[in-house]
Amino acid sequence: MSLEVRFHPEAEKEVLTSAAWYMERSPLAGQVFLLEIDRVINQILESPSRRPVSIHGARRILLPRFPFSVFYRVSGDLIEIIAVAHQSRRPGYWQFR
Repeated sequence: MSLEVRFHPEAEKEVLTSAAWYMERSPLAGQVFLLEIDRVINQILESPSRRPVSIHGARRILLPRFPFSVFYRVSGDLIEIIAVAHQSRRPGYWQFR
């Protein structure tokens, strides 16, 4: 079975905005942030059901080197990334996505 990853438009914006913020401070940090996002997405693809269902029916995985959580839902062969949320800002703001 081939899984497809799709970003909610707001989650994609969160990645781009956060990467730009890190890039302004250090191009290396911005690149590492994007690599961590890719690494986490690959972990999700390897085993989408590995993480327990968290709040609002989503699953959550933490970025190892940055204070962000990736929230996603699995539906058949689709993995939807619904939020890339900073861990200390506006908890649960993405719940209606």
